[in-house]
Amino acid sequence: MENLLNKEPVNRVQKFLSKFDTKLKVIILDSTARTAKDAASSLKCEVGAIVKSLLFKANGSFLICLIAGDRRCSLNKLKKILEKKDVSMANADEVKFNTGFSIGGVAPVAHIKKLEILIDKSLSRFNHVFGAAGHPNCVFKINYTQLIDITNGSEKEISE
Repeated sequence: MENLLNKEPVNRVQKFLSKFDTKLKVIILDSTARTAKDAASSLKCEVGAIVKSLLFKANGSFLICLIAGDRRCSLNKLKKILEKKDVSMANADEVKFNTGFSIGGVAPVAHIKKLEILIDKSLSRFNHVFGAAGHPNCVFKINYTQLIDITNGSEKEISE
C-alpha cells in the first residue's frame, strides 16, 4: 500500500496539500474509501464528515461541488445559484479529463484544470472533514475553514 504515495494523482494531491500547510498529509487506508459510507467505515467517523467531490456540467462548463457524505447535491439549488438551466453530473471521461482523477478518488484539490468550486455549508457542522486524495484508498483530513481556503471555494447551500 505504501507505493500509493508514488502514484501521480496521489502525489499531486500531497504536493498541493504541502504547499498550503506542511501538516496536511495523505492518509493511506487499508480498506477502500471509494464511497462516503466506505470511507466513514474505514475512518470510524460520521458519513457526513466525508467530502464528496462531484463534477457537474453546466451549459458546457464544469465545476466541482463538495458535499457532505450524508447529503445529496440538489440540482435545483445548483441551477438557481448558477442561473443555468442545463446542469447535470459529468460522466467518468469528463471527470478524468477535467480533474485528472478517476471516480472514487476525486480530490477537492489539485485538479488539472481550473474549476469553480462550491462547498456545501452542511460540511461546517464538523470540526474536521476527510477528502479523497487521488485514489480510492487515500484521503486527507482538514478542518472546514482550511477546506474553504485551500479550494478557494464558495460556501453555498447546495444539498438536500
